[in-house]
Amino acid sequence: MSMDSQRLSSAEAKALDHGFMGHPKPLRSLFFTEMWERFSYYSIRPLLVLFMVATVSSGGFGFDEATASAIYGIFAGSLYLAAVPGGWLADNWLGQERALWWGSIIIALGHLCIALSAIFGMALFFSGLVCIVLGSGLFKTCISVMVGALYPKGDVRRDSGFTLFYMGINIGALLAALIVGVFKEKGMWHIGFGVGGLGMLLSLLVYRFAAQKNLNKYARAKNITADWEVASGRYKNVGLWVAGFGVLLLTLMVLIATGIVPFNAAMVAQYMTYIIAAVVLGYFAIMFISPRLDKTDKLRLLVCFVLIVGSVLFWSSFEQQPTSFNLFADRYTDLDVLGFSIPSIWFQSLNPLFILLLAPIVSIVWVKLANRGLEPNSMVKFALGMLLAAAGFALMILASKIVVAQPGTLASPLWLVGSLLLLTLGELALSPVGLSSMTKLAPDGMQGQMMGLFFASIAMGNLVAAFFGGHVSADQIEGLPGLFTTMTIFLIITAVILLALAKPISKMLKDSEQADQQFH
Repeated sequence: MSMDSQRLSSAEAKALDHGFMGHPKPLRSLFFTEMWERFSYYSIRPLLVLFMVATVSSGGFGFDEATASAIYGIFAGSLYLAAVPGGWLADNWLGQERALWWGSIIIALGHLCIALSAIFGMALFFSGLVCIVLGSGLFKTCISVMVGALYPKGDVRRDSGFTLFYMGINIGALLAALIVGVFKEKGMWHIGFGVGGLGMLLSLLVYRFAAQKNLNKYARAKNITADWEVASGRYKNVGLWVAGFGVLLLTLMVLIATGIVPFNAAMVAQYMTYIIAAVVLGYFAIMFISPRLDKTDKLRLLVCFVLIVGSVLFWSSFEQQPTSFNLFADRYTDLDVLGFSIPSIWFQSLNPLFILLLAPIVSIVWVKLANRGLEPNSMVKFALGMLLAAAGFALMILASKIVVAQPGTLASPLWLVGSLLLLTLGELALSPVGLSSMTKLAPDGMQGQMMGLFFASIAMGNLVAAFFGGHVSADQIEGLPGLFTTMTIFLIITAVILLALAKPISKMLKDSEQADQQFH
Protein backbone atom coordinates (compact mmCIF):
# COMPACT_ATOMS: atom_id res chain seq x y z
CA MET A 1 0.00 0.00 0.00
CA SER A 2 1.40 3.42 -0.97
CA MET A 3 1.80 6.31 1.45
CA ASP A 4 -0.88 8.30 -0.44
CA SER A 5 -3.46 5.55 -0.12
CA GLN A 6 -2.60 5.18 3.56
CA ARG A 7 -3.10 8.90 4.07
CA LEU A 8 -6.31 8.79 2.05
CA SER A 9 -7.52 5.83 4.08
CA SER A 10 -6.73 7.66 7.32
CA ALA A 11 -8.45 10.86 6.15
CA GLU A 12 -11.42 8.86 4.91
CA ALA A 13 -11.67 7.06 8.25
CA LYS A 14 -11.63 10.38 10.12
CA ALA A 15 -14.31 11.90 7.83
CA LEU A 16 -16.48 8.80 8.16
CA ASP A 17 -16.08 8.72 11.94
CA HIS A 18 -17.31 12.31 12.48
CA GLY A 19 -19.35 12.92 9.32
CA PHE A 20 -22.81 13.36 10.90
CA MET A 21 -23.02 15.92 13.70
CA GLY A 22 -19.81 14.52 15.23
CA HIS A 23 -20.99 10.91 14.81
CA PRO A 24 -20.08 8.19 12.28
CA LYS A 25 -21.34 9.07 8.79
CA PRO A 26 -23.41 5.86 8.34
CA LEU A 27 -25.63 7.08 11.22
CA ARG A 28 -27.15 9.63 8.81
CA SER A 29 -28.43 7.05 6.30
CA LEU A 30 -29.59 4.72 9.10
CA PHE A 31 -31.37 7.75 10.64
CA PHE A 32 -33.36 8.30 7.40
CA THR A 33 -34.00 4.57 6.89
CA GLU A 34 -35.59 4.40 10.35
CA MET A 35 -37.39 7.75 9.90
CA TRP A 36 -39.27 6.59 6.80
CA GLU A 37 -40.03 3.17 8.29
CA ARG A 38 -41.53 4.90 11.35
CA PHE A 39 -43.41 7.29 9.02
CA SER A 40 -44.99 4.23 7.39
CA TYR A 41 -46.03 2.80 10.78
CA TYR A 42 -47.33 6.06 12.30
CA SER A 43 -49.26 6.83 9.12
CA ILE A 44 -51.42 3.70 9.45
CA ARG A 45 -51.58 3.61 13.27
CA PRO A 46 -54.13 6.45 13.74
CA LEU A 47 -56.20 5.20 10.80
CA LEU A 48 -56.64 1.56 11.82
CA VAL A 49 -59.26 1.82 14.61
CA LEU A 50 -61.11 4.71 12.92
CA PHE A 51 -61.25 2.74 9.67
CA MET A 52 -62.47 -0.48 11.32
CA VAL A 53 -65.30 1.30 13.22
CA ALA A 54 -66.36 3.45 10.23
CA THR A 55 -69.60 2.27 8.64
CA VAL A 56 -69.48 0.10 5.53
CA SER A 57 -71.21 2.90 3.58
CA SER A 58 -68.32 5.28 4.39
CA GLY A 59 -65.68 2.75 3.36
CA GLY A 60 -64.97 1.04 6.70
CA PHE A 61 -65.71 -2.38 8.19
CA GLY A 62 -68.42 -1.34 10.67
CA PHE A 63 -66.84 -3.15 13.67
CA ASP A 64 -67.84 -2.15 17.20
CA GLU A 65 -65.26 -0.10 19.12
CA ALA A 66 -64.30 -2.86 21.58
CA THR A 67 -63.49 -5.29 18.74
CA ALA A 68 -61.58 -2.66 16.73
CA SER A 69 -59.54 -1.62 19.79
CA ALA A 70 -58.73 -5.25 20.62
CA ILE A 71 -57.61 -5.92 17.03
CA TYR A 72 -55.39 -2.84 17.17
CA GLY A 73 -53.97 -4.01 20.52
CA ILE A 74 -53.16 -7.43 19.03
CA PHE A 75 -51.48 -5.75 16.04
CA ALA A 76 -49.39 -3.32 18.15
CA GLY A 77 -48.46 -5.97 20.73
CA SER A 78 -47.56 -8.55 18.06
CA LEU A 79 -45.41 -5.95 16.31
CA TYR A 80 -43.11 -5.66 19.31
CA LEU A 81 -43.36 -9.33 20.30
CA ALA A 82 -42.27 -10.36 16.78
CA ALA A 83 -38.98 -8.57 17.47
CA VAL A 84 -37.93 -11.48 19.77
CA PRO A 85 -37.94 -14.26 17.11
CA GLY A 86 -36.94 -11.65 14.51
CA GLY A 87 -33.82 -10.79 16.51
CA TRP A 88 -33.00 -14.49 16.94
CA LEU A 89 -33.31 -15.14 13.19
CA ALA A 90 -31.08 -12.12 12.44
CA ASP A 91 -28.40 -13.35 14.88
CA ASN A 92 -28.50 -17.02 13.88
CA TRP A 93 -29.77 -17.35 10.30
CA LEU A 94 -29.97 -14.27 8.08
CA GLY A 95 -27.49 -11.82 9.58
CA GLN A 96 -28.55 -8.26 10.46
CA GLU A 97 -28.21 -6.88 6.93
CA ARG A 98 -30.30 -9.48 5.10
CA ALA A 99 -32.88 -9.56 7.93
CA LEU A 100 -33.33 -5.78 7.63
CA TRP A 101 -33.61 -5.98 3.83
CA TRP A 102 -36.20 -8.78 3.81
CA GLY A 103 -38.05 -7.18 6.71
CA SER A 104 -38.35 -3.95 4.69
CA ILE A 105 -39.73 -5.80 1.68
CA ILE A 106 -42.32 -7.70 3.79
CA ILE A 107 -43.47 -4.44 5.47
CA ALA A 108 -43.81 -2.74 2.06
CA LEU A 109 -45.85 -5.74 0.85
CA GLY A 110 -48.10 -5.38 3.93
CA HIS A 111 -48.81 -1.73 3.14
CA LEU A 112 -49.60 -2.66 -0.46
CA CYS A 113 -52.09 -5.32 0.74
CA ILE A 114 -53.86 -2.82 3.04
CA ALA A 115 -54.07 -0.19 0.28
CA LEU A 116 -55.47 -2.77 -2.21
CA SER A 117 -57.98 -4.16 0.31
CA ALA A 118 -60.38 -1.43 -0.92
CA ILE A 119 -60.71 -3.57 -4.05
CA PHE A 120 -60.09 -7.10 -2.77
CA GLY A 121 -61.74 -6.98 0.67
CA MET A 122 -61.19 -7.67 4.35
CA ALA A 123 -58.98 -10.77 4.01
CA LEU A 124 -56.29 -8.74 2.20
CA PHE A 125 -56.48 -6.02 4.89
CA PHE A 126 -55.68 -8.49 7.69
CA SER A 127 -53.04 -10.21 5.54
CA GLY A 128 -51.39 -6.79 5.24
CA LEU A 129 -51.38 -6.35 9.03
CA VAL A 130 -49.76 -9.80 9.43
CA CYS A 131 -47.06 -8.87 6.87
CA ILE A 132 -46.29 -5.61 8.71
CA VAL A 133 -45.94 -7.53 12.01
CA LEU A 134 -43.61 -10.16 10.48
CA GLY A 135 -41.52 -7.60 8.58
CA SER A 136 -41.20 -5.32 11.60
CA GLY A 137 -39.99 -8.25 13.69
CA LEU A 138 -36.99 -8.55 11.37
CA PHE A 139 -36.47 -4.81 10.78
CA LYS A 140 -36.72 -3.32 14.27
CA THR A 141 -33.87 -5.10 16.03
CA CYS A 142 -31.45 -5.05 13.10
CA ILE A 143 -31.27 -1.32 12.50
CA SER A 144 -30.64 -0.65 16.23
CA VAL A 145 -27.89 -3.30 16.29
CA MET A 146 -26.30 -1.64 13.22
CA VAL A 147 -26.30 1.74 14.97
CA GLY A 148 -24.65 0.11 18.01
CA ALA A 149 -22.00 -1.49 15.74
CA LEU A 150 -20.81 1.98 14.67
CA TYR A 151 -19.41 2.62 18.17
CA PRO A 152 -16.52 0.53 19.54
CA LYS A 153 -16.47 -0.41 23.23
CA GLY A 154 -15.79 2.63 25.39
CA ASP A 155 -16.92 5.17 22.76
CA VAL A 156 -18.58 7.92 24.81
CA ARG A 157 -20.71 8.99 21.83
CA ARG A 158 -22.86 5.82 21.87
CA ASP A 159 -25.78 7.07 24.04
CA SER A 160 -25.88 10.47 22.31
CA GLY A 161 -25.80 8.68 18.93
CA PHE A 162 -28.88 6.67 19.89
CA THR A 163 -30.54 9.88 21.06
CA LEU A 164 -29.99 11.41 17.59
CA PHE A 165 -31.25 8.19 16.00
CA TYR A 166 -34.35 8.47 18.23
CA MET A 167 -35.04 11.86 16.65
CA GLY A 168 -35.60 10.12 13.30
CA ILE A 169 -38.44 8.09 14.83
CA ASN A 170 -40.16 11.26 16.00
CA ILE A 171 -39.69 13.18 12.75
CA GLY A 172 -41.39 10.23 11.03
CA ALA A 173 -44.22 10.26 13.61
CA LEU A 174 -44.74 14.02 13.28
CA LEU A 175 -44.77 14.00 9.46
CA ALA A 176 -47.14 11.01 9.37
CA ALA A 177 -49.74 12.67 11.65
CA LEU A 178 -49.69 15.90 9.62
CA ILE A 179 -49.95 14.26 6.19
CA VAL A 180 -52.30 11.33 6.86
CA GLY A 181 -54.67 13.54 8.89
CA VAL A 182 -55.68 15.28 5.65
CA PHE A 183 -56.83 12.02 4.05
CA LYS A 184 -58.59 10.88 7.24
CA GLU A 185 -60.71 14.06 7.30
CA LYS A 186 -61.83 13.38 3.71
CA GLY A 187 -62.56 9.69 4.38
CA MET A 188 -59.89 8.64 1.84
CA TRP A 189 -58.81 5.68 3.96
CA HIS A 190 -56.89 3.66 1.40
CA ILE A 191 -54.96 6.64 0.04
CA GLY A 192 -53.89 7.27 3.65
CA PHE A 193 -52.78 3.63 3.93
CA GLY A 194 -51.03 3.96 0.56
CA VAL A 195 -49.04 6.97 1.83
CA GLY A 196 -47.62 4.68 4.52
CA GLY A 197 -46.54 2.28 1.76
CA LEU A 198 -44.70 5.10 -0.02
CA GLY A 199 -42.87 5.88 3.24
CA MET A 200 -41.73 2.26 3.48
CA LEU A 201 -40.59 2.35 -0.15
CA LEU A 202 -38.48 5.43 0.63
CA SER A 203 -37.00 3.58 3.62
CA LEU A 204 -36.08 0.66 1.34
CA LEU A 205 -34.41 2.96 -1.21
CA VAL A 206 -32.44 4.91 1.42
CA TYR A 207 -31.16 1.67 2.91
CA ARG A 208 -30.30 0.05 -0.43
CA PHE A 209 -28.55 3.03 -2.06
CA ALA A 210 -27.10 4.91 0.95
CA ALA A 211 -26.99 3.00 4.24
CA GLN A 212 -25.66 -0.27 2.81
CA LYS A 213 -22.87 1.51 0.91
CA ASN A 214 -21.90 3.74 3.86
CA LEU A 215 -21.82 0.83 6.32
CA ASN A 216 -19.47 -1.22 4.13
CA LYS A 217 -17.27 1.82 3.43
CA TYR A 218 -17.12 2.55 7.17
CA ALA A 219 -16.14 -1.05 7.98
CA ARG A 220 -13.29 -0.95 5.42
CA ALA A 221 -12.02 2.48 6.48
CA LYS A 222 -12.10 1.59 10.21
CA ASN A 223 -10.68 -1.88 9.49
CA ILE A 224 -13.44 -3.59 11.48
CA THR A 225 -15.37 -6.79 10.81
CA ALA A 226 -18.81 -6.01 9.37
CA ASP A 227 -20.76 -8.05 11.97
CA TRP A 228 -24.05 -7.05 10.35
CA GLU A 229 -23.22 -9.17 7.28
CA VAL A 230 -22.80 -12.47 9.12
CA ALA A 231 -24.92 -14.87 11.17
CA SER A 232 -23.63 -17.28 13.83
CA GLY A 233 -24.54 -20.40 11.81
CA ARG A 234 -24.87 -22.24 15.14
CA TYR A 235 -28.24 -23.78 14.26
CA LYS A 236 -29.05 -25.98 11.27
CA ASN A 237 -32.24 -26.23 9.18
CA VAL A 238 -33.58 -22.86 10.42
CA GLY A 239 -34.99 -22.19 6.94
CA LEU A 240 -37.14 -25.35 7.16
CA TRP A 241 -38.52 -24.28 10.56
CA VAL A 242 -39.34 -20.83 9.17
CA ALA A 243 -41.07 -22.37 6.14
CA GLY A 244 -43.06 -24.68 8.43
CA PHE A 245 -44.14 -21.73 10.59
CA GLY A 246 -45.18 -19.86 7.41
CA VAL A 247 -47.38 -22.76 6.29
CA LEU A 248 -48.99 -23.03 9.76
CA LEU A 249 -49.66 -19.27 9.89
CA LEU A 250 -51.18 -19.27 6.41
CA THR A 251 -53.40 -22.25 7.31
CA LEU A 252 -54.57 -20.51 10.50
CA MET A 253 -55.37 -17.30 8.57
CA VAL A 254 -57.43 -19.26 6.01
CA LEU A 255 -59.33 -21.11 8.79
CA ILE A 256 -60.15 -17.81 10.58
CA ALA A 257 -61.11 -16.07 7.31
CA THR A 258 -63.50 -18.88 6.38
CA GLY A 259 -65.04 -18.91 9.89
CA ILE A 260 -63.97 -22.50 10.65
CA VAL A 261 -61.88 -21.27 13.62
CA PRO A 262 -63.63 -18.62 15.78
CA PHE A 263 -61.64 -15.50 16.67
CA ASN A 264 -62.44 -13.47 19.79
CA ALA A 265 -60.24 -10.36 19.53
CA ALA A 266 -60.77 -9.17 23.13
CA MET A 267 -59.81 -12.56 24.58
CA VAL A 268 -56.72 -12.83 22.36
CA ALA A 269 -55.60 -9.33 23.41
CA GLN A 270 -55.98 -10.26 27.10
CA TYR A 271 -53.93 -13.45 26.80
CA MET A 272 -51.20 -11.64 24.86
CA THR A 273 -50.14 -9.94 28.11
CA TYR A 274 -49.47 -13.32 29.72
CA ILE A 275 -47.73 -14.64 26.60
CA ILE A 276 -45.29 -11.71 26.43
CA ALA A 277 -44.50 -11.96 30.17
CA ALA A 278 -43.94 -15.73 29.83
CA VAL A 279 -41.70 -15.30 26.76
CA VAL A 280 -39.47 -12.70 28.43
CA LEU A 281 -39.21 -14.55 31.77
CA GLY A 282 -38.74 -17.93 30.09
CA TYR A 283 -36.01 -16.63 27.78
CA PHE A 284 -33.97 -15.15 30.65
CA ALA A 285 -34.46 -18.27 32.79
CA ILE A 286 -33.05 -20.47 29.99
CA MET A 287 -30.13 -18.09 29.36
CA PHE A 288 -29.23 -17.87 33.07
CA ILE A 289 -28.82 -21.66 33.30
CA SER A 290 -27.14 -22.00 29.88
CA PRO A 291 -23.61 -23.47 30.12
CA ARG A 292 -22.70 -21.54 26.93
CA LEU A 293 -22.51 -18.25 28.86
CA ASP A 294 -19.81 -17.41 31.40
CA LYS A 295 -20.28 -15.47 34.65
CA THR A 296 -19.66 -12.07 33.02
CA ASP A 297 -22.19 -12.77 30.27
CA LYS A 298 -24.78 -13.78 32.87
CA LEU A 299 -24.16 -10.59 34.84
CA ARG A 300 -24.62 -8.60 31.63
CA LEU A 301 -27.90 -10.47 31.07
CA LEU A 302 -28.94 -9.60 34.64
CA VAL A 303 -28.46 -5.88 33.92
CA CYS A 304 -30.43 -6.28 30.65
CA PHE A 305 -33.21 -8.03 32.59
CA VAL A 306 -33.41 -5.26 35.23
CA LEU A 307 -33.50 -2.59 32.49
CA ILE A 308 -36.19 -4.50 30.57
CA VAL A 309 -38.37 -4.75 33.72
CA GLY A 310 -37.79 -1.01 34.27
CA SER A 311 -38.81 -0.38 30.66
CA VAL A 312 -42.11 -2.27 31.15
CA LEU A 313 -42.91 -0.19 34.23
CA PHE A 314 -42.02 3.11 32.54
CA TRP A 315 -44.10 2.48 29.39
CA SER A 316 -47.08 1.28 31.41
CA SER A 317 -47.29 4.80 32.87
CA PHE A 318 -46.10 6.72 29.80
CA GLU A 319 -48.81 5.18 27.61
CA GLN A 320 -51.52 6.89 29.70
CA GLN A 321 -51.16 9.72 27.14
CA PRO A 322 -53.61 8.30 24.56
CA THR A 323 -56.15 7.44 27.30
CA SER A 324 -56.37 9.49 30.51
CA PHE A 325 -54.32 12.47 29.20
CA ASN A 326 -56.37 12.60 26.02
CA LEU A 327 -59.59 12.45 28.03
CA PHE A 328 -58.40 15.30 30.29
CA ALA A 329 -57.45 17.43 27.27
CA ASP A 330 -60.79 16.84 25.55
CA ARG A 331 -63.17 17.30 28.52
CA TYR A 332 -61.47 19.23 31.29
CA THR A 333 -58.98 21.62 29.64
CA ASP A 334 -59.64 25.22 28.53
CA LEU A 335 -58.88 25.00 24.80
CA ASP A 336 -59.47 28.69 24.01
CA VAL A 337 -56.08 30.42 23.74
CA LEU A 338 -55.87 34.06 22.55
CA GLY A 339 -59.28 33.72 20.90
CA PHE A 340 -58.31 30.58 19.03
CA SER A 341 -59.84 27.17 19.81
CA ILE A 342 -57.13 24.49 19.92
CA PRO A 343 -58.18 20.98 18.78
CA SER A 344 -57.67 18.66 21.78
CA ILE A 345 -55.83 16.13 19.61
CA TRP A 346 -53.01 18.67 19.06
CA PHE A 347 -51.70 17.84 22.54
CA GLN A 348 -50.71 14.42 21.15
CA SER A 349 -48.24 16.12 18.80
CA LEU A 350 -46.38 17.76 21.71
CA ASN A 351 -44.40 14.61 22.57
CA PRO A 352 -42.68 14.17 19.16
CA LEU A 353 -42.25 17.95 18.88
CA PHE A 354 -40.53 18.19 22.29
CA ILE A 355 -38.30 15.24 21.39
CA LEU A 356 -37.14 16.97 18.19
CA LEU A 357 -36.35 20.15 20.12
CA LEU A 358 -34.73 18.50 23.15
CA ALA A 359 -32.98 15.37 21.77
CA PRO A 360 -29.92 17.28 20.46
CA ILE A 361 -29.56 19.09 23.82
CA VAL A 362 -29.80 15.83 25.81
CA SER A 363 -27.30 14.24 23.39
CA ILE A 364 -24.79 17.07 23.99
CA VAL A 365 -25.29 16.88 27.79
CA TRP A 366 -24.40 13.14 27.84
CA VAL A 367 -21.22 13.76 25.80
CA LYS A 368 -20.15 16.70 28.01
CA LEU A 369 -20.70 14.63 31.18
CA ALA A 370 -18.85 11.66 29.65
CA ASN A 371 -15.84 13.84 28.75
CA ARG A 372 -15.63 14.89 32.41
CA GLY A 373 -16.09 11.34 33.67
CA LEU A 374 -19.45 12.24 35.21
CA GLU A 375 -21.86 10.38 32.92
CA PRO A 376 -24.29 8.22 34.96
CA ASN A 377 -24.66 4.53 34.06
CA SER A 378 -27.70 3.09 32.28
CA MET A 379 -29.61 2.16 35.43
CA VAL A 380 -29.19 5.65 36.90
CA LYS A 381 -30.43 7.15 33.60
CA PHE A 382 -33.47 4.84 33.74
CA ALA A 383 -34.19 5.98 37.31
CA LEU A 384 -33.81 9.64 36.23
CA GLY A 385 -36.32 9.04 33.41
CA MET A 386 -38.83 7.60 35.87
CA LEU A 387 -38.42 10.49 38.34
CA LEU A 388 -39.01 13.03 35.53
CA ALA A 389 -42.15 11.12 34.45
CA ALA A 390 -43.30 11.04 38.10
CA ALA A 391 -42.95 14.84 38.22
CA GLY A 392 -45.13 15.03 35.08
CA PHE A 393 -47.84 12.95 36.75
CA ALA A 394 -47.55 15.07 39.90
CA LEU A 395 -48.53 18.11 37.80
CA MET A 396 -51.57 16.21 36.53
CA ILE A 397 -52.62 15.36 40.12
CA LEU A 398 -52.77 19.11 40.86
CA ALA A 399 -54.56 19.90 37.57
CA SER A 400 -57.23 17.20 38.05
CA LYS A 401 -57.79 18.21 41.71
CA ILE A 402 -58.50 21.80 40.59
CA VAL A 403 -61.27 20.51 38.31
CA VAL A 404 -62.65 18.14 40.97
CA ALA A 405 -62.70 20.89 43.65
CA GLN A 406 -64.56 23.33 41.40
CA PRO A 407 -66.99 21.43 39.12
CA GLY A 408 -67.39 23.14 35.76
CA THR A 409 -63.92 24.73 35.95
CA LEU A 410 -61.57 24.06 33.04
CA ALA A 411 -57.85 23.63 33.73
CA SER A 412 -55.23 25.73 31.95
CA PRO A 413 -53.62 23.98 28.93
CA LEU A 414 -50.23 24.78 30.51
CA TRP A 415 -50.75 21.90 33.00
CA LEU A 416 -50.78 19.41 30.12
CA VAL A 417 -47.94 21.17 28.28
CA GLY A 418 -45.75 21.07 31.43
CA SER A 419 -46.62 17.46 32.18
CA LEU A 420 -45.91 16.31 28.61
CA LEU A 421 -42.60 18.21 28.66
CA LEU A 422 -41.51 16.31 31.80
CA LEU A 423 -42.71 12.97 30.38
CA THR A 424 -40.74 13.65 27.18
CA LEU A 425 -37.58 14.45 29.17
CA GLY A 426 -38.15 11.16 31.03
CA GLU A 427 -38.51 9.31 27.72
CA LEU A 428 -35.27 10.87 26.39
CA ALA A 429 -33.41 9.79 29.53
CA LEU A 430 -34.70 6.23 29.22
CA SER A 431 -35.69 5.02 25.75
CA PRO A 432 -32.59 5.78 23.58
CA VAL A 433 -30.38 4.74 26.51
CA GLY A 434 -32.29 1.45 26.67
CA LEU A 435 -31.64 0.81 22.96
CA SER A 436 -27.96 1.66 23.43
CA SER A 437 -27.62 -0.53 26.55
CA MET A 438 -29.04 -3.60 24.81
CA THR A 439 -26.37 -3.37 22.07
CA LYS A 440 -23.63 -2.61 24.62
CA LEU A 441 -24.44 -5.24 27.27
CA ALA A 442 -25.71 -8.15 25.18
CA PRO A 443 -23.26 -11.10 25.05
CA ASP A 444 -21.64 -11.77 21.65
CA GLY A 445 -24.09 -13.13 19.09
CA MET A 446 -27.13 -12.11 21.16
CA GLN A 447 -27.52 -8.42 20.28
CA GLY A 448 -30.59 -8.96 18.09
CA GLN A 449 -32.29 -11.09 20.74
CA MET A 450 -31.69 -8.51 23.50
CA MET A 451 -33.05 -5.77 21.25
CA GLY A 452 -36.09 -7.94 20.55
CA LEU A 453 -36.71 -8.41 24.28
CA PHE A 454 -36.42 -4.65 24.85
CA PHE A 455 -39.11 -4.05 22.21
CA ALA A 456 -41.23 -6.81 23.81
CA SER A 457 -41.02 -4.82 27.07
CA ILE A 458 -42.61 -1.84 25.27
CA ALA A 459 -45.45 -4.10 24.08
CA MET A 460 -45.93 -5.36 27.64
CA GLY A 461 -45.95 -1.78 28.94
CA ASN A 462 -48.69 -0.84 26.47
CA LEU A 463 -50.85 -3.76 27.62
CA VAL A 464 -50.30 -2.98 31.33
CA ALA A 465 -51.25 0.66 30.57
CA ALA A 466 -54.59 -0.60 29.24
CA PHE A 467 -55.27 -2.32 32.59
CA PHE A 468 -54.55 0.92 34.50
CA GLY A 469 -56.53 3.13 32.13
CA GLY A 470 -59.46 0.72 32.12
CA HIS A 471 -60.30 1.56 35.74
CA VAL A 472 -61.25 5.17 34.93
CA SER A 473 -64.71 5.97 33.59
CA ALA A 474 -64.68 8.41 30.69
CA ASP A 475 -67.43 10.47 32.32
CA GLN A 476 -65.96 10.77 35.84
CA ILE A 477 -63.18 13.24 36.61
CA GLU A 478 -63.14 11.93 40.21
CA GLY A 479 -61.13 8.87 39.15
CA LEU A 480 -58.27 10.80 37.53
CA PRO A 481 -56.47 12.22 40.63
CA GLY A 482 -56.30 8.68 42.05
CA LEU A 483 -54.95 7.26 38.78
CA PHE A 484 -52.30 9.99 38.46
CA THR A 485 -51.30 9.52 42.14
CA THR A 486 -50.93 5.76 41.58
CA MET A 487 -48.68 6.41 38.56
CA THR A 488 -46.53 8.91 40.50
CA ILE A 489 -45.96 6.56 43.47
CA PHE A 490 -45.39 3.61 41.14
CA LEU A 491 -42.64 5.49 39.20
CA ILE A 492 -40.89 6.85 42.33
CA ILE A 493 -40.71 3.39 43.98
CA THR A 494 -39.32 1.84 40.78
CA ALA A 495 -36.73 4.63 40.42
CA VAL A 496 -35.56 4.14 44.05
CA ILE A 497 -35.16 0.37 43.46
CA LEU A 498 -33.12 1.00 40.30
CA LEU A 499 -30.89 3.53 42.09
CA ALA A 500 -30.33 1.05 44.94
CA LEU A 501 -29.32 -1.68 42.46
CA ALA A 502 -27.21 0.53 40.16
CA LYS A 503 -23.99 0.64 42.18
CA PRO A 504 -23.73 -3.02 43.37
CA ILE A 505 -24.63 -4.45 39.94
CA SER A 506 -22.15 -2.12 38.16
CA LYS A 507 -19.41 -3.16 40.65
CA MET A 508 -20.16 -6.87 40.15
CA LEU A 509 -20.00 -6.44 36.37
CA LYS A 510 -16.73 -4.49 36.52
CA ASP A 511 -15.07 -7.01 38.88
CA SER A 512 -16.20 -9.92 36.74
CA GLU A 513 -14.87 -8.32 33.53
CA GLN A 514 -11.49 -7.64 35.21
CA ALA A 515 -11.31 -11.26 36.41
CA ASP A 516 -12.08 -12.44 32.86
CA GLN A 517 -9.30 -10.27 31.41
CA GLN A 518 -6.77 -11.64 33.96
CA PHE A 519 -7.87 -15.21 33.20
CA HIS A 520 -7.43 -14.70 29.44
